[in-house]
Amino acid sequence: MLHTLLQALCLVMVLEGILPFLNPRLWRSLVARAAMSADKHLRVMGLISMLIGVASLYLLNLGG
Repeated sequence: MLHTLLQALCLVMVLEGILPFLNPRLWRSLVARAAMSADKHLRVMGLISMLIGVASLYLLNLGG
């Protein structure tokens, strides 16, 4: 279980690094806009991201 969690965290790091590697100017702009966003907006976006992740994991596990 710990091994799987560490693999997942490593994959997140790879995915998070794609945009700054490919287009650092766009990434910097997105981060600056996120820093200026209201807390409520960031929380909603975080919740949506988590729900999409949970739903995706559920659907992937149905097939396997």
